[in-house]
Amino acid sequence: MKLENIKPAKGSTHNSKRIGRGQGSGKGGTATRGTKGAQARAGYEHKIGFEGGQMPIQRRLPKFGFKNPTRKEYAAVNVSTLQALAETKKIVEFDVETFIAAGLVSKGELVKVLGNGELTAAVTVKADAFSKSAIEKIEKAGGKATVIE
Repeated sequence: MKLENIKPAKGSTHNSKRIGRGQGSGKGGTATRGTKGAQARAGYEHKIGFEGGQMPIQRRLPKFGFKNPTRKEYAAVNVSTLQALAETKKIVEFDVETFIAAGLVSKGELVKVLGNGELTAAVTVKADAFSKSAIEKIEKAGGKATVIE
């Protein structure tokens, strides 16, 4: 086998359609573009979603739902997580910086403490929001829950 003998596999290549080369080509006249209309003209480009003048699907389908522009997104921290940190790292005061250092939330996120789990350690917690059950469990354990303004 030599480089000059290499050919593509049989049936893998096709001759390109030679358009606009006169009547003898069998594709003369309109050059397979049909007669008249925007698509028959040079320089035709349709807009994205254009369906030939038919009402496009994005306008036919009904719109629904609502996105609240003033919604506040909170990063959740459970009471069980506070208990685990109090036991392992001997932390008594929790604030946003403590949560960031522990890798529970990212910088700039709002923190909400949720009441999932049990708490026995008396801890002081400062966060952006608390659930009712979280406040109950923190105060029952002898701690204090403070909302950051």
